[in-house]
Amino acid sequence: MKISGHRRAARMGDLILRELSTMLLNEVRDPRLAMVTLSGVRMNTNLRIAEIFYSVGSGVTRDEAKQALEKATGFMRTQLGKRIKVKFVPELRFVFDDFLEDMVYAKPTQIDSNDN
Repeated sequence: MKISGHRRAARMGDLILRELSTMLLNEVRDPRLAMVTLSGVRMNTNLRIAEIFYSVGSGVTRDEAKQALEKATGFMRTQLGKRIKVKFVPELRFVFDDFLEDMVYAKPTQIDSNDN
């Protein structure tokens, strides 16, 4: 997927992130999604595909969250089409965001004190 760097794609991604986050809080009833956090959206160049990055909290595995998100994709895309006024509602692809996990659980680099 070729990533767009245009301002319109960034605005569209922000809007999609806001609407999907609201849906997860208020409308999606799957208990596996209670601890899922959406962290970002990346759009392709023609705005037809949206990659949504998510992370999971305690009590839910990555696989359970991915299955729940894939199951709810049709509902979320339909609701997204009703809420935002665009010609084409983008395809939603969910990608696990391991950035925070890498930052928290990364091993610290050791500094050799003999290098002085």
